[in-house]
Amino acid sequence: MTAPSDVIAGDGDGLLVIAHGTVDSLEDLPPFLAAIRRGHAAPPELICEVRRRYEAIGGRSPLNDICREVTRKLGGRLGVPAVFAARMWDPKPEQALEELARRGVTRVMVVPLAQHSGALYVETVRAAARARVERGAPEVLVVGPANWGQEPKLTLAFAASLARAIARVPQESRAAARVLFTAHSLPISILRGGDPYEREVRASAASVAALLSTAAGPGPVLPHEVIFQSQGLSGGEWLGPDVESTLSRLAHEGVKHVVLAPIGFLADHVEILYDLDIEARAWASARGMGYTRMESLNAGDGFIDALVAVVAGLS
Repeated sequence: MTAPSDVIAGDGDGLLVIAHGTVDSLEDLPPFLAAIRRGHAAPPELICEVRRRYEAIGGRSPLNDICREVTRKLGGRLGVPAVFAARMWDPKPEQALEELARRGVTRVMVVPLAQHSGALYVETVRAAARARVERGAPEVLVVGPANWGQEPKLTLAFAASLARAIARVPQESRAAARVLFTAHSLPISILRGGDPYEREVRASAASVAALLSTAAGPGPVLPHEVIFQSQGLSGGEWLGPDVESTLSRLAHEGVKHVVLAPIGFLADHVEILYDLDIEARAWASARGMGYTRMESLNAGDGFIDALVAVVAGLS
């Protein structure tokens, strides 16, 4: 465990952990979806479909609770005030900065819970900090990392979880099993603009697979490939290959069991609990394949170790 004094020094230091965020009440879905759509109201059919998916996982995503627990644990490990913020919902970065300022924080370390698009999240906090200065509020210095998907301790945490998932594959299916590394898809237009997301996802998958394949790694690796899930429901051209078409191809190739490894995600949310555990599981079953899913890192100790290493790189 890294000692707090090894990571952050100074009485005025604090931590802002920012994630995508989600709603705690289904009644907030319309404005939440509008925020995701850059202020454009979602059509009624889209709202109904998203509501159906939330209801299928119990009516509420655990994402916010997990992020708050991550924030609590990380702040405790580092010995500094720590506040959670959401990029697309409440609590907003502005609220988090106000809270940190009230607690005497003058330098904010920003940790984005989005390892392949962290720079975008950090810029959201920077914009909120600039707005505070423009309003005459005390300045809060924001320092944040670039994307951190290649942090070795993150790779180790993913590899350990994937090894446990592979161990659950029935022995009789092991010879005809496949690991599918998944990450959230993006519109192709974003990638054409030079976004490094796809390249970073593939690099992360390669790192996890390499660790599993070494003698010192946490377990054996199966044949594997990278796919992209949770394409937008409003149409358009999205990054693939997608989950359903991949499962169809694998069934035709004789694969009997798939292990879904969502390394593009850090915590359980509707994209994991519905898109994979309900939808993808049903697709696999319909094609005669067994299904296993790697557990998300959530607020586990291995993930907190990785975040401590990320913050150590900021100080």
